[in-house]
Amino acid sequence: MELHTERLHIREFELSDEADIHAYAADPEVCRFMEWGPNTPQQTREFLARKVERVKDNPRAEFELAIVLQAERKVVGGMGIRIKSEKHREGDIGYVLNHRYWNRGIVTEASRAILEYGFSQLKLHRIYATCDAENAASARVMDKLGMTYEGRKRQNAFEKGRWRDTVMYAMLEDDPRL
Repeated sequence: MELHTERLHIREFELSDEADIHAYAADPEVCRFMEWGPNTPQQTREFLARKVERVKDNPRAEFELAIVLQAERKVVGGMGIRIKSEKHREGDIGYVLNHRYWNRGIVTEASRAILEYGFSQLKLHRIYATCDAENAASARVMDKLGMTYEGRKRQNAFEKGRWRDTVMYAMLEDDPRL
């Protein structure tokens, strides 16, 4: 699977991406709101091996992809779309980005492409995304995409030694795309 935008090449992860992935997966600032990380080199290697292996799944319900900044030919982040329910045609998306590339619209650009893929190719009816309620930047991306705020789950996850709230946004196939 490959997607192209003005600045990005969104593609399957490759084993040769390990150093670029570890650059963000080991960064405490990047992982602050994630349920994983910061990764050790071994954890990054294991993550990458799992994602490369999952490409063989048939039928495929999970698409975890590298975000490559074309100008630098470098993996600067990752994103995924997962089919959560075939019956209800529902999926979710998630993303992570090397902090050196924050505030450039990269995640928004990549997410627009993956949402379009989810609706047009995977024939999903509803795609949602969640984030830690304290992660204002991630919530801002969901707003920019035109996703609808659906609510806040209070203290629904215990991660990194603390309870966290989770906010959820979603988009339906008929919703306008921004």
